[in-house]
Amino acid sequence: MAQVKAIGRKLAENAKMINSFLTRELSGQEPESLEKASLHLIKAGGKRLRPYMTIKACEAVGGRAEDAVPFAAAVELLHSFTLVHDDVMDHDDLRRGKPTVHKVYGMPMAILAGDLLFAKVYDIMVNNRPPGMSPERLLECIDKVTEATMILCQGQALDISFPGASDVTVNDYIYMVGAKTSALFRACAQVGALVGGGSDEQVNAIGIFAWDAGVAFQIEDDVLGVTADEETLGKPVGSDLREGKKTLINIHALENATEEQRKLIDRAFGVEDASHEDIEAAVETLEEVGSIAYARSVADEYITRAFKSLNVIPDTPTKEELKALVEFFVKREY
Repeated sequence: MAQVKAIGRKLAENAKMINSFLTRELSGQEPESLEKASLHLIKAGGKRLRPYMTIKACEAVGGRAEDAVPFAAAVELLHSFTLVHDDVMDHDDLRRGKPTVHKVYGMPMAILAGDLLFAKVYDIMVNNRPPGMSPERLLECIDKVTEATMILCQGQALDISFPGASDVTVNDYIYMVGAKTSALFRACAQVGALVGGGSDEQVNAIGIFAWDAGVAFQIEDDVLGVTADEETLGKPVGSDLREGKKTLINIHALENATEEQRKLIDRAFGVEDASHEDIEAAVETLEEVGSIAYARSVADEYITRAFKSLNVIPDTPTKEELKALVEFFVKREY
């Protein structure tokens, strides 16, 4: 528990370092409007969970943190690129409590900024290969990131298609969030382990760990989407309900609610102009059906699986920090 409490401080220290690196990398772009748009989301803050995982994965296999920093920053740019484009697709007005890039700079500039962030992922990795790292290992890192991006696109496409589908199952949801969220977590951990000189077995195992942790993270993200305070969350609470998203919570509820409970949920589910009162009533119903508790139990199962995957990693304080990070995933408030 002490490790979990310390994660917040460690994440803040890591975020400061990553933000500084990224600001240097993105500054000086022409025209100035592109520079500002590309830096907008970085300056909005964020927990920087993914670069933290990259650095800790490097250390967990015996590598040096300083070697992993550029690669950690690169995967954060990949994450930022997806968020900028996600906000365009979802027409979201807020991200991390701030106006989204397209709200400030317009759709065309937001798309260009996202494209620039994606290109910088590879630019940073290619130009920051640490001493002693072979070109072959660098290519492996590039391959992991490229694979993650392709899988992520598939997950996003599924997420977009789910609201209009009537037969989405729990297994469908797990597959979708694995592609949309876990693929990038896996790449972060594998890239860190590759930079750190980990064995093939270790790179594979820490990738499985990160994949399962990513599923748990996304499930908790869905839980926070209906339970967190809007100001703390930094985005509208209940938006998943209004958009009719097939989250694990909503799928479970629609399968297990009584007819009366279903009516209360339907007053908000997929209704863009649902009132605050309708959202509150729907969330209360989700709790009554047991759907929120169910989602949290599934997240716990994935955390247990994730920890088992770390058995091939040496027992060190860094390994415990990786576990603490995953526990932090499901205890955070935003």
